[in-house]
Amino acid sequence: MMLFIVMKKVILGATGSIGSSLAKKLIESGDQVHLVGRDEASISSLANELNSSYTTCDVLEENFSDKILSDLEETPINGLAFCVGSIDLKPLKLTKRSDFMQSFNLNLISATEAIKALADNLKKNKGSVVLFSTVAIKQGFPNHAIVASAKGAVEGLTVSLAAEFAPNIRVNCIAPSLTNSKISEFLLKNEKIAEGIAKMHPLKRIGDGSDSSSMAKFLLSNESSWITGQIIGVDGGRSSVA
Repeated sequence: MMLFIVMKKVILGATGSIGSSLAKKLIESGDQVHLVGRDEASISSLANELNSSYTTCDVLEENFSDKILSDLEETPINGLAFCVGSIDLKPLKLTKRSDFMQSFNLNLISATEAIKALADNLKKNKGSVVLFSTVAIKQGFPNHAIVASAKGAVEGLTVSLAAEFAPNIRVNCIAPSLTNSKISEFLLKNEKIAEGIAKMHPLKRIGDGSDSSSMAKFLLSNESSWITGQIIGVDGGRSSVA
């Protein structure tokens, strides 16, 4: 009898716009997922909807990855998507050291902790890691010093780990432009502001979770087996088209 091993893809930030869309796309294509989020009600509801396993934890907590490993037990993992992010907008003169430290902890350090925890598992299964940056690295915007610094570090992490983990683990990064989500609601709740931002994109609209999750699904799949160390813009053309 042939033993069929079920592998899973781990999604951190699974209740966000991109993370939840990615989870649904993976399930629809026949993959299994393990969802990670900080709000018990939201993550358990999504897990029930998708009939998936999950972990409730905050990536800013000490040793949060231990909870994920405990819940996964010996489950083989062949994908990791770190869909956690923030939008911290302030002029530099109003920033504090703590603003930068928290953004780096959330966007960069937490990503490294998750990757370290799952690296051996991913290596055994020729896995793929997908991280998230922002269009604000390639296209400079005022008041973005906090988040752009942290996400710029994520891009550096991407290419460094792609070199370190090759040929066993692929590591890529998606750099979206502004996307309809909980964390962008404060920018997009004003209809006129939202319309103005949409017009700044050559494709004349704000992104949604499905735009980036489609790319993430591809990068987690074997269809992208010869792609690693790449920063891929999913930004309506904003970073490269006038």
